[in-house]
Amino acid sequence: MASATFFFVGFLVLAGEAIALQRKDDLSEMEMDEDELLGLFEVMSSLIEDPGWGRAHPEPCTETPWPGVECEIGEDDPSIFHVTKVHIGPDIITPTCKISANISDALLKLPYLKTLSIFNCFVSSPVTLSPTLFGALSSLEHLALYSNPTLSGEIPSSLAEIAGLRVLSLSQTNLQGNIPKELGRLVNLEQLDLSYNNLSGEIPDEIGGMISLTVLDLSWNGLQGQVPPSLGTLQLLQKIDLGSNKLVGSIPPALGKLSRLVLLDLSQNCINGPIPETLSGLQQLQYLIVDHNPINSRIPLFLGTLQNLTAISVSECGLTGPIPNFFSSLNSLTALSLDNNNLSGTVPPSLGSLPNSMLDQLNLSHNQLSGELKFPEEFIERLGERLDVRGNDKLCTSNKLYLNKNISIYLQIPPCLGTKENGGNGTVQEHPDNSSRYHGKISSNAAQWLNPLEVLSFIYYNFAFCWIFIL
Repeated sequence: MASATFFFVGFLVLAGEAIALQRKDDLSEMEMDEDELLGLFEVMSSLIEDPGWGRAHPEPCTETPWPGVECEIGEDDPSIFHVTKVHIGPDIITPTCKISANISDALLKLPYLKTLSIFNCFVSSPVTLSPTLFGALSSLEHLALYSNPTLSGEIPSSLAEIAGLRVLSLSQTNLQGNIPKELGRLVNLEQLDLSYNNLSGEIPDEIGGMISLTVLDLSWNGLQGQVPPSLGTLQLLQKIDLGSNKLVGSIPPALGKLSRLVLLDLSQNCINGPIPETLSGLQQLQYLIVDHNPINSRIPLFLGTLQNLTAISVSECGLTGPIPNFFSSLNSLTALSLDNNNLSGTVPPSLGSLPNSMLDQLNLSHNQLSGELKFPEEFIERLGERLDVRGNDKLCTSNKLYLNKNISIYLQIPPCLGTKENGGNGTVQEHPDNSSRYHGKISSNAAQWLNPLEVLSFIYYNFAFCWIFIL
């Protein structure tokens, strides 16, 4: 029995070797179309600083592969390989590209190309996108030209002719002009990322034609006008990031129809309130970021029904009224930024006792909150400097832990009068040096820490700009 088993194993090894040799022979008989091979050599020559690349990789699909090039066997002729992917980036080669790198028209010789990814390549010499080149690449599914600071010019409307395009990423470049309305014809597009450019004009209403879209990122541009209501028809959307633009008007109620939306970022714009109650339909929403907008209304109560919320940021929105109690019912909440508003009333103690202690960042600074702050000591110690309550002149505490600078300088509020320890009527005891409570930096949801004067200047600039822009 043992000898039979040994014989069977030996047979499998020999059979495997025979199959591998046969596969190698089959591959050696396969080849690339000569025009396609020469086109690949031209494309690589226009990008990388390696004049010997063609000699080093004469058979890039078989015997001499390169990690940034992928091929597939032809459907019509199984003996022919076709180039289907070209990727240039620092993960493949360093330095990524030569100084005079450009996008060659030789791409037209790669008719089977599905993926073109050029990352951190155009960093020295100016490069523009051809108005016709990409429209002729009918097989393209994934076009990513991101982190290329010298890539400029306008987005070619001919991109709309690539019917099978699924991913379009032109992020972190220097593109200008409007977003072509023709892009709305890309019904198979799943991801559109045009963030960190210098785009202007309005977001085209035709974008609502991208019925397969799951990710829309237009942040960090100079886009104007209103958020198009047509976005509410894109039922597959999971992420909308329109932050850091010059958008005005109100939030379209139609966005509440996006039942799969996970992230909504409208921050750093001139959008006014109130936030429409139709957004209660966003039951999958995890991240709501609306800070630095003149919302000028109360915190909407429907937020308490969005049980998947993980982070809420409504800093510097002109919010008024009290802090609602519903935040304690959001079991997944980890970050809450309500700073630099006009919120009043007491701080709900329940904020410090969220289930499973999920809350890990709480910013209530620079409001008009009053009364005694009654957070559990364990909560105070755990959050440390991630808990900021400064800039609320009528807020006080009877817990000496708030005065412990070793825990956080952002908790320095005066003791209350009228407590068992101090006696009195529950009012705030004046701090010996009231100004010292505002020294240092303040916690904010902004990308950097700002001192109080910088915050006030920023608020003034932001709201003044919105007012001027609306006029």
